[in-house]
Amino acid sequence: MAAYVPVPWVSPLLYSAVLVGGLYYLAADLGDGPGLVSWRTAGFVAGLAALFAVEVAGHRRSLPRLPLLLSRFGLTGAVVVLDASGLSQVLFVLLPFTAYFAFGRTAALALGALCVAGLLTGYLLTAPGWYRDMEYVSDLLMLGIGLVLAISMAAVAVGEQRARRELQEYAARVAELSAATERNRMARDIHDSLGHHLTAISVQLEIASEFRALDPDAAGRAMTEARQSVKLALGDVRQSVRALRDEAAQPSLSAALAEWARDGGTGPRVTVEVTGDEDGYSAAELTALYRAAQEGLTNALRHARASRVSVVVRLAEHTARLAVADDGRGFAADGARAGFGLTGMRERVHLVAGSVDIDSRPGEGTRLTVVVPRGGGER
Repeated sequence: MAAYVPVPWVSPLLYSAVLVGGLYYLAADLGDGPGLVSWRTAGFVAGLAALFAVEVAGHRRSLPRLPLLLSRFGLTGAVVVLDASGLSQVLFVLLPFTAYFAFGRTAALALGALCVAGLLTGYLLTAPGWYRDMEYVSDLLMLGIGLVLAISMAAVAVGEQRARRELQEYAARVAELSAATERNRMARDIHDSLGHHLTAISVQLEIASEFRALDPDAAGRAMTEARQSVKLALGDVRQSVRALRDEAAQPSLSAALAEWARDGGTGPRVTVEVTGDEDGYSAAELTALYRAAQEGLTNALRHARASRVSVVVRLAEHTARLAVADDGRGFAADGARAGFGLTGMRERVHLVAGSVDIDSRPGEGTRLTVVVPRGGGER
């Protein structure tokens, strides 16, 4: 069992009460004791001072728990023997109280039973027929009640500390998982947005370099398209920053996809068709469709060597369907290794309860199909 921290003010308060009560008993001459000035009184005060010192040492230093408990036990016994008033018997309740924090409930109950047995043994040796004396019986009952209350208080305190530790551990795990989720999200955003635009820019710059001498007009068009891709990349960066600052607006899927349409020129011909109403679809669902289309178009530009790419989105009442098809060289879908882009796209679509399907064969092009249910939210 992990060690817990006892309630710090209980023991000093009880020591102080016993000290004041014992000295008052002697000063007022309420019994047949040796008086206020005597070696027994000095030993009584010194024993309580030693208990105070042990308590302070236990809180300020990481001392072994068993020696501390044995020290408390020995000093408490000495104080009880030296106390003429008999009030110090209440200190026995502190032994199972502190033992509960250090060793657990079983040790506390065993020590409490040992305290009761010790008091009964003392009565049997020093006061025959004690069970007929109301004073002795009431002292025994008060000790039993005090032990029950002390152990109950320790149990409540340990339970509260255990709950706090579990809550802290849970909060740490949640923070770690949240950080990992956010890192994955940012990785997907960087790959899907900047990766797409940088791929387009790379393709256009290669075309401009190859056609610079043979076809200056084609090279110029490629440079113009590269500059347009740079503007789109900057727009995506600003959109990502606004999203991080919680300032992002609901994306317009049709407007975002429309910017990709092109009639060929220096690259493949890209057609975009969006039908249906975006209302009712959440930002996460529309973003998943947009990023999936972006990944499909990026792969077509980077790998497919396609002459035509079509992007079709159908926004129906209950389901949105995206299809990105090209007439490129295709690949063997069963044997292809999923890269980070495809993995990130599947993660993003699955977060909105959607599905991803890729159909491709060598020499027959590639078709990416994404289905997202409406109103599913982000999981």
